[in-house]
Amino acid sequence: MPKLALHWQILIAIALAGIAGGLVNSYTTETFAPGLFGVPFVAVFDYIGALFLNALKMIIVPLILSSIIVGVANIGSGGNLGALGGKTLLFYVTTSLVAIFIGLFVVNTVQPGISDGEPVREMLDLEGSADTVRGLVEGKDASDVAEIFLRMIPPNIVMAAAEGQMLGIIFFAMLFGYFMTRIGHELAETLFRFWDGVFNVMMRMTEFIMLFAPIGVFGLVASTISNAGFDAVKPLTVFALCVVAALALHAFVFLPLLLRAVGRVRPFKVLKGVSPAMLTAFSTASSSATLPVTIESVEKNVGVSNKVSSFVLPLGATVNMNGTALYECAAALFIAQAYGLELTLGVQFTIVLVALLTSIGVAGVPSASLVAIAIILTAIGLPIDAIGALLLFDRILDMCRTSVNIWGDCCCATIVARLDGEQTNVALERSG
Repeated sequence: MPKLALHWQILIAIALAGIAGGLVNSYTTETFAPGLFGVPFVAVFDYIGALFLNALKMIIVPLILSSIIVGVANIGSGGNLGALGGKTLLFYVTTSLVAIFIGLFVVNTVQPGISDGEPVREMLDLEGSADTVRGLVEGKDASDVAEIFLRMIPPNIVMAAAEGQMLGIIFFAMLFGYFMTRIGHELAETLFRFWDGVFNVMMRMTEFIMLFAPIGVFGLVASTISNAGFDAVKPLTVFALCVVAALALHAFVFLPLLLRAVGRVRPFKVLKGVSPAMLTAFSTASSSATLPVTIESVEKNVGVSNKVSSFVLPLGATVNMNGTALYECAAALFIAQAYGLELTLGVQFTIVLVALLTSIGVAGVPSASLVAIAIILTAIGLPIDAIGALLLFDRILDMCRTSVNIWGDCCCATIVARLDGEQTNVALERSG
């Protein structure tokens, strides 16, 4: 009998959590809390959710360290940083930054974390008072942007890892990966094999932890609904719509403008040509799993050469996560709004920087956004437990943002091919 796909397991878990949480909430009074053997069901839900979140926290530092070191070393050692690599990386960094700013703009404008003029912390049953969280964030306001860069260079990397100072860890990993390619081949190969081994072990551990995601999601969602009822659904629905709107702006306004202005191609024809890849990405929520379909669509339907597609698309599946970066940034800002915090320009700059780097560093990880959002919340001092409130619509949004990631990869391959002088099947000067 075929095993049920993980995303269906998670969706079923969310539905069951809604039923269980709703029943517990309806029978809970000031003097009575339904439970089993004297243990309230809410406490059981909290415990299950805490176990899952602790498992995610456990893998953050080694996963980030190994993935960025291996990623930077791969890019720097393969001779891929020439003209083709430079154009590709410039496109990926630029479009990811634009996606992040679009997410910031939409969430700052709509403010889904505010309902009827009040923060939705209690509606979402977020732990910690607004004053407590404000105290954690105030020390990180970084009104002087230079302070942010100071935190990027920790005096003690071991202490930075123990304290979860993610900016310092990311910067150290980037430096280590780069200079690993600048030493003798024998030593570099040994180091690379070690860190690649660590990364593969961490990937296996992440995959193992994600097997329990349906149970963890059940606990987190059931706990939220048990305590807050279905009031939590309204702000989360507004947030989900904000994310979808921001993704649509990036995918169907900004990227087509780039295709037409820089690539001199017909955006609609490119979109039509790569639609099989985008649909595959939507159904699988995995850029890596979609890669064979992406390459085939770009080569056969758009007319990009294998020379370009074989470099640009695999690299994009690893480092180009426009939709993921947008979502990470929007999620962190939404949680801050839910606590009633007004984040300064310095803190928002930190969110932008960490969202950009983590969208690259954890791109290939199953449910990468959960790990990345945990990193961003830690970096700016917000409680990591707030992730639980985002899980209600996470799977649907994951499918949407993965499709945007793939669309960004296809746009990059098309533009780079055109800048390299290729005609393609979608050029403006071609008829039909």
